[in-house]
Amino acid sequence: MNFKMKSLVAVAVLGFSASGSMAAEPIKIGVAGPFTGGSAPMGVSMRDGVKLAAAEINAKGGVLGRQIQLVERDDEAKNERGVQIAQELINKEKVVATVGYINTGVALASQRFYQEAKIPVMNNVATGTIITKQFADQPENYVFRNSANDSIQSAMIVEEAVTRRGFKKVAILADSTNYGQLGREDLEKALAAKGIKAVAVEKYNIKDVDMTAQLLKAKAAGAETVLTYGIGPELAQIANGMEKLNWKVPMIGSWTLSMGNFIDNAGKNGNGTRMPQTFIQDPNTPKRKAFIDAYVAAYKPANGRMPSPVSAAQGYDSVYLLAAAMKQAGSTDGPKVRAALENLNEKLEGVVTTYDKPYSKTDHEAINANNVQFGEVKDGRVVAAGK
Repeated sequence: MNFKMKSLVAVAVLGFSASGSMAAEPIKIGVAGPFTGGSAPMGVSMRDGVKLAAAEINAKGGVLGRQIQLVERDDEAKNERGVQIAQELINKEKVVATVGYINTGVALASQRFYQEAKIPVMNNVATGTIITKQFADQPENYVFRNSANDSIQSAMIVEEAVTRRGFKKVAILADSTNYGQLGREDLEKALAAKGIKAVAVEKYNIKDVDMTAQLLKAKAAGAETVLTYGIGPELAQIANGMEKLNWKVPMIGSWTLSMGNFIDNAGKNGNGTRMPQTFIQDPNTPKRKAFIDAYVAAYKPANGRMPSPVSAAQGYDSVYLLAAAMKQAGSTDGPKVRAALENLNEKLEGVVTTYDKPYSKTDHEAINANNVQFGEVKDGRVVAAGK
């Protein structure tokens, strides 16, 4: 190797810019979610939305003159894996923040490490109501969220089923995870507020492929609708199970009924299913059109449909919220970023909504009921539900 080549290699290794100054260290942000398994449509869509946002920010010069570097980890929707990843991202990768968490159980098991390290974690998909309250009794809370929590969704589900559509006999089918059982509790509270008790409350496990027993109990109890809390593959088994029993009542459930692996596995049996949505893949604003076009161009999803549009949009917005806080703080220091998130000065136009003071010291929820609408499955896609 000649002297000139050795010099070029040395410059590259040391990270000098063309001007001779030391290149700024990248800003490391963790991305944690299930990129394999039944929850993967949510995890992959979230990750891809995050990557789009980071690429856009980097193309405009980054944050504080530094590029964002994403550090991705697949938590496989397993609590123990989430715990390992949190410690690795904090202690080894030295991330300044992490976005993600699809599964409520993984979030509750893992985010304590960020709280202890004073590093913000942005839940951009997980919806368990307790998530942002886990450390609310501590002087500083490092857990934020920009997805619609289950207290919002359960109230909307019950309002749709009981008030708008007049059903008095409702059944609840929820999976056995933290997500399913906490959601079931929220549904029961929302029903109680209307003076109604579910005629059947049934549980099932992840990977169950036969819901006959649960559905027969709901049918025997005279249920006029089935309210659900679970994820796509098992929710499809509920829809398909109704068809096998020749018993078709409306399914109304949490936002996960919009997952691609529910829509595809349920086929025609999923038509008419309704669920709360923060984002529907509809280019009804210039910002949403640009986002959808960029996503489809970059990832080429089958039939042009995002596997989980809600997850993609919220993932995208979560990076911009963190970037805005870092810019305002003039730092990536955890306590300073947390304080900036709690008092963001500038309005931020996101894909889900325009964020105007989305957080405060006592409220770490960016999404409220005004940001959520009902979607309906129609011939392989989710569209805005008709009145």
